[in-house]
Amino acid sequence: MEKTWNNKAWFMVLPVLLLVAFSAVIPLMTVVNYSVQDTFGNNQFFWAGTDWFVEILHSDRFWAALGRNLLFSAIILSIEIPLGILIALNMPKKGIGVPVCLVLMALPLLIPWNVVGTIWQVFGRVDIGLLGFALSALGVDYNYVNDVFDAWVTLIVMDVWHWTSLVVLLCYAGLVSIPDAYYQAAKIDGASRWAVFRHIQLPKMKRVLLIAFLLRFMDSFMIYTEPFVVTGGGPGNSTTFLSIDLVKMAIGQFDLGPAAAMSIIYFLIILLLSWIFYTVMTSSDEQA
Repeated sequence: MEKTWNNKAWFMVLPVLLLVAFSAVIPLMTVVNYSVQDTFGNNQFFWAGTDWFVEILHSDRFWAALGRNLLFSAIILSIEIPLGILIALNMPKKGIGVPVCLVLMALPLLIPWNVVGTIWQVFGRVDIGLLGFALSALGVDYNYVNDVFDAWVTLIVMDVWHWTSLVVLLCYAGLVSIPDAYYQAAKIDGASRWAVFRHIQLPKMKRVLLIAFLLRFMDSFMIYTEPFVVTGGGPGNSTTFLSIDLVKMAIGQFDLGPAAAMSIIYFLIILLLSWIFYTVMTSSDEQA
């Protein structure tokens, strides 16, 4: 049986292609254009080549921000992935508790990022915030504005509160897709709860865990709004991640060339690390 080709179908996806070109490709080409040129104003540009890339890669400011990004993403992943799995395992699979738990898990994901940052900015304040006031009343010296450790803890707890639900929902979807026959066979064999998790539940969740891992890595590595609203990158530069530093360079200092080069390097780092994570996790899945 020969397959029939209908080239007119391309017209159906043409609006999508135009939208992607307008919202992604054209801005990317503009950034590439700025990254290899310099200007003295009056919209007059001259060729700079790779000068801006060399400047960024030799900048201590860039590497410090990158280190903070990597540390933040590593902490977030080490907390949210195990915690999401644990919560999903203990959620009910039948009854009225299922929709209740799903709605409660989805609520944090519905809150916009800037609102999340504002909530935690007020929540952690020592003078009017419930968290800050309660910790001060207990004798805990907490102040995320002045203390680096408190600022990091606040951002980490905020991100865990906001995004663990995504891991939970993905893991729960993987768990409910496991046929009951697997559990019945494990019960007949007298398998322990750990054995069931290791040999039945975890292998069946590998696909969704890969998605959760990649989504949370990319989101945490590109985080901007929440730390900008809560700490503004402070105290000092302790929570100035690459995204915040990039905005300061592009808008605050109006260094368009270095900012464009930094954004491209930033994009390539995210792409490379995501590809490495995907390759490692899929190769281990095939070996298993």
